[in-house]
Amino acid sequence: MIMGKVIKAVIPVRAGSVRVKNKNIRPFAGSNLLEIKIKQLKKINDIEGIIVNSDSDEMLDVAKNLGVEAFKRDEYYATSEVSANLLYKYIAQVTDADTILYVHATNPCLKTETITNIINKYKQFSSDGDYDSISTVSLVKEFLWKDGKAINYDINHKPRSQDLPVIYSLNHAINILPKKTMKERKDLLGYKPFFYELNKYESIDIDDEVDFEFAEFMYKKYRMGQS
Repeated sequence: MIMGKVIKAVIPVRAGSVRVKNKNIRPFAGSNLLEIKIKQLKKINDIEGIIVNSDSDEMLDVAKNLGVEAFKRDEYYATSEVSANLLYKYIAQVTDADTILYVHATNPCLKTETITNIINKYKQFSSDGDYDSISTVSLVKEFLWKDGKAINYDINHKPRSQDLPVIYSLNHAINILPKKTMKERKDLLGYKPFFYELNKYESIDIDDEVDFEFAEFMYKKYRMGQS
């Protein structure tokens, strides 16, 4: 528990993945992404409950077979048409917890130790008031252009890539925040978010077929059988 409040992990998965069909339950390193993530979260003592939120009966059965809570998502909130903001508000509304640890199944290389560290940091922030939420991010060190213009460097004084300004991208591997804040903001970011940087390996996210194959290769090489 965090400051006397219940923390539960929510794994949002849906049947209608477009770019990688059935990616959450497709065979992956002798298991599947959803099963791997559930088993990982079950190792963390500070989590008082794990909820698989899905429209898919097959995915909900995976949750039940592993002894965690299965919540059947309303069909509308599993469509591609619904905005992320409305989905976040909905999930907050239907989750019985004070604090939500929002975890995607598509980051199989994320270490259990990292999740624990994030929860511990959140405990600290909850007590001192400096931050009210944590979101994982990836460091972007690339030469970025938009509308025919460089947006993060001067083309007349091109820097080395390592000297580019610090820019982060949200990778959504882990987000932790009060349920009340998630509902109010309709977002995974609180009013005072802390950005927890993941290394390139732990940031691996599965968005397309190439990602799936690469993630499986890296998982087998470095994470399989690890905590």
